[in-house]
Amino acid sequence: MEDVFSRTRTTDPTISAAAYNLIIGLTLLWGFGLNWYMVETIPAESIASINNWVFFIGYFASCFFGMYLYKSSSNPTVSFIGYNFVVVPFGLVVNLVVSRYDSEIVGEAIRVTGMVTVIMMCLGSMFPAFFKKIAGALTIALLVVIVVELVEVFVFGIHHGIIDWIVVGIFCGYIGYDWGRANQIPKTMDNAVDSAAALYMDIINLFIRIVRILGRN
Repeated sequence: MEDVFSRTRTTDPTISAAAYNLIIGLTLLWGFGLNWYMVETIPAESIASINNWVFFIGYFASCFFGMYLYKSSSNPTVSFIGYNFVVVPFGLVVNLVVSRYDSEIVGEAIRVTGMVTVIMMCLGSMFPAFFKKIAGALTIALLVVIVVELVEVFVFGIHHGIIDWIVVGIFCGYIGYDWGRANQIPKTMDNAVDSAAALYMDIINLFIRIVRILGRN
């Protein structure tokens, strides 16, 4: 399965840079809008009542299936379907997280996430080579943080706030990295959807951590 950002050439019709960026933006807005709808209509208690193992298995199965669809397909419709298989399980997690905090904190987290995202996209456009260089370090750091956090939560039953700050830094880097790469591949409708899917996961992970940081403060 070819990585989205390894596509250096294409036989599909290309589109203008403006249309390409518009499709990325609209696809992101669809994902965020669907998440908002899920938060508004699905009680967090009903999600929390799901067996943990069933939830985690369903979550990862849906995400990996969605990623497989959008990475392996050059059809934007199929990729968009795969994108939704990622958006829905993320929406359930977002629902659980935001249900713990006041609407003012969630609103502030949305504003902060939006501003940080715009800044990192600008930096990703200006310094794509820099973000490409740190991509390996970002991946290693994320894997280490995941392992440490799992051990803290499931073995020791604790969570250190500094981890949230570290994850924020990691996903800031990923936003710059993925945005820079998105603008270096052929500008097709399918690549726009695929790029939006990668950016969506970066931004949602960033948002979740910012909510937790602001909630503690």
